[in-house]
Amino acid sequence: MDNDQVNPQSHATPNVLNPSQVEVVMVPLPAQGHLNQFLHLSRLISAYNIPVHFVGAAVHNRQAKLRVHGWNPNSTPNIHFHNFTASPFPSPPPNPAAPHKFPSHLIPSFAAANRHLSEPLGDLVRKLSSKTRRVIVIHDSVMASAVRDVVSMPNTEIYTFHTVSAFTIFLYFWETMRRVPSLELVEAKNRCIPVEVPAIRECFPTEFYDFVEEQYEFQNINSGNIFNSIRIVEKPYMDLMDKILEGKRNWAIGPFNPVSFSEDKTSNDDRHICLKWLDKQEPNSVIYVSFGTTTALTDEQVRELAFGLEQSEIKFIWALRDADKADIFNDGDETQVRKIELPKGYEERMRDMGIVVREWAPQLEILGHPSTGGFLSHCGWNSCMESITMGVPIGAWPMHSDQPRNAVLVTELLGIGTVVREWAHRDDVARADTVANGVRELMASEKGNEVRKRAEELGGAVRESVAEGGASRKELDSFIAHIYH
Repeated sequence: MDNDQVNPQSHATPNVLNPSQVEVVMVPLPAQGHLNQFLHLSRLISAYNIPVHFVGAAVHNRQAKLRVHGWNPNSTPNIHFHNFTASPFPSPPPNPAAPHKFPSHLIPSFAAANRHLSEPLGDLVRKLSSKTRRVIVIHDSVMASAVRDVVSMPNTEIYTFHTVSAFTIFLYFWETMRRVPSLELVEAKNRCIPVEVPAIRECFPTEFYDFVEEQYEFQNINSGNIFNSIRIVEKPYMDLMDKILEGKRNWAIGPFNPVSFSEDKTSNDDRHICLKWLDKQEPNSVIYVSFGTTTALTDEQVRELAFGLEQSEIKFIWALRDADKADIFNDGDETQVRKIELPKGYEERMRDMGIVVREWAPQLEILGHPSTGGFLSHCGWNSCMESITMGVPIGAWPMHSDQPRNAVLVTELLGIGTVVREWAHRDDVARADTVANGVRELMASEKGNEVRKRAEELGGAVRESVAEGGASRKELDSFIAHIYH
């Protein structure tokens, strides 16, 4: 779909400010879910006539621009991309047979970004601080070491952006701070803290957990925290974060993604094939299937998933791709490029029931289409926020990282999703009957209908929150006023 066909408004048009007073620098982690959120946040801030500088290796800036949906970053004059020269980093293919589903093959590129962006970032901030009243550096929570030297520069303030849910961040602090005594009464009075959640050590391999711990040592250098969330969705956890991080401001200014799309279909030839297919389907009749950019399914699991979708007799769009490499544009040795095979004759047999998308799918537009009635998802926070925004219920199949905890938030606490695959069975292949039953529960059961109704109601409230006078819009205005004055 042509980006220019999409109405890019996520929040109502703000009052513009004097661009010579404040400039913002974005420092994302070079992983798709992080790049995407930072770029969407750049759009929101740039709409206030504030110049935004998006920094990273050229390959990762190119990736962010290529994959964004809902607007065109190349036609947004206030966003400036800085392609820093980075030392070579390894870019091996993902390993679907790895003992942990976390994309450990990306960790070297994360570490390299923290090491090699520090110096050129410092040069940029120093240059900007010499000509503007204030420089605001917004960094990924796991890119803290890259900005640690910037805090001492003139006219500069640092803010941490947490790319996961407030619920997940709260649980991290809750566990690592050994249940802060001042919060014990909160736990006693507040049922928003589940009795059982997946242990954090189960969700990450040791190597990445240690990397996160290293980055969080620098959290005290920031002046505040930003969340891609909305208080109407995560108010209990934002309130708890306010208690944990006393003395620092916390802003929930999501959703970052656009919330509405143009109805103009005159340029139908430019629309993605799956959107044209959705136009022909009944409302809420299609389930969208995607496990994000960091999940590598085994061949056996792909086959079982394929048969499960067939057995469910529910129409589907399946975004079938391997996990990203650190450099998505370098295929390297073609013999190492994995070609995911479906059962022989499957796509032809499913021609009237579903569509398989092997290239980059326009997820936001798919979720926003009236024919989409459910989302079989890994529960990455990007996907959760997009699904919540569009009022689409989630069938939870978490794989790693924050996903198992997001699944608890979506299914148990918000009641806008169902469990398709239990986290306790993560090491086993989900058989076709498990997939089929999970899809049918979400799409064609009384429970699924109740969940869908709640999801639609919450989505409507979220979309209202970004309009003039809405809660999320006010919080974004508050952040802009804070950094400007």
